[in-house]
Amino acid sequence: MEPKLSQIRGIYKRFKPHILMVFTQISYALLYFFTEASFNHGMNPHIYVTYRLVVAALIMSPFAYFLERKARPKLTWALFLEIFVLSILGVSLTLNMYFASLRCTSPTFVAAMLNNIAALTFIIAVLLRLEIADIKKARGKAKVAGTIISLAGVTIITFYKGTTIRNLWGALIHIQGRTIHENQLIGSILAVASCVTWSMWYIMQAVTLKKYPAQLSLTAWMCLIGGAQSAVFAVLMEHKSEAWHIGFNIDLWNIIYSGAICSGLLIFIQLWCTEEKGPVFVAMFNPLASIMVALLAYFVFGERMYTGSILGGSIVIIGLYLLLWGKENDQGTS
Repeated sequence: MEPKLSQIRGIYKRFKPHILMVFTQISYALLYFFTEASFNHGMNPHIYVTYRLVVAALIMSPFAYFLERKARPKLTWALFLEIFVLSILGVSLTLNMYFASLRCTSPTFVAAMLNNIAALTFIIAVLLRLEIADIKKARGKAKVAGTIISLAGVTIITFYKGTTIRNLWGALIHIQGRTIHENQLIGSILAVASCVTWSMWYIMQAVTLKKYPAQLSLTAWMCLIGGAQSAVFAVLMEHKSEAWHIGFNIDLWNIIYSGAICSGLLIFIQLWCTEEKGPVFVAMFNPLASIMVALLAYFVFGERMYTGSILGGSIVIIGLYLLLWGKENDQGTS
């Protein structure tokens, strides 16, 4: 019995980052539908991001203060400025553009566009020599091939629909409210811009963690600073005080869920996985969220599915497997 438990622990320890990243993408997939329902209810995306980050900061700060009192490095002005920039790239600016694009388009489209982060992160990491891509070796070929194949799958999901697969039983859950798809072009531009800043955020995380290896504290700081940055932007964009009022409805539940889980727990998980496996490993799991969104949209919310989504999703999974195999090989030979 004891050897079996030891074996299970060994397997869990080896695949802990993988399990955590799958959990992260499931949580993000649910967020798309909560947020769309909230926006349909009339929630302003910039105010939503501000409240979300404030909730995350309030929840994460006590844990960071008490659990990392002895491990937390001294915060210098130079390091604070670095965290300030990190907060803009991955928290305030990115989330504001990202959720504004969701208001203009749809969850399926935005989730598909988000998949470009994996390829962008890999390319930037290779250029900055944070990632090894030796094509003379099998692991290097696997990582390059996996990135190209995943990008091809993302392209198919984004631009090719194919035959419609109708839902035969209808929606199990209906998202109430008015559907807001204001401007597809603006939404697409904002989605692409958020992918670029998000990729830069993943890379900068790896650099900052070497100087400030306290994931809880870094998460709390980013949420606090990002919340302040987003509040300034929200005030400039929304002048009606009524827009800041939150009732006991989907808006409140979405803010609590996204703040506590998505901007609190999940950022901490991604920081830990970045330190353990690197920024490319974390970014390569993003395609799973778009596949889960498509499945939820079809089976639960009664939306149509297209053969292009199935084909592209399958190709993305193949590419993800190849890159992860290359990453595991890296660690095995290091």
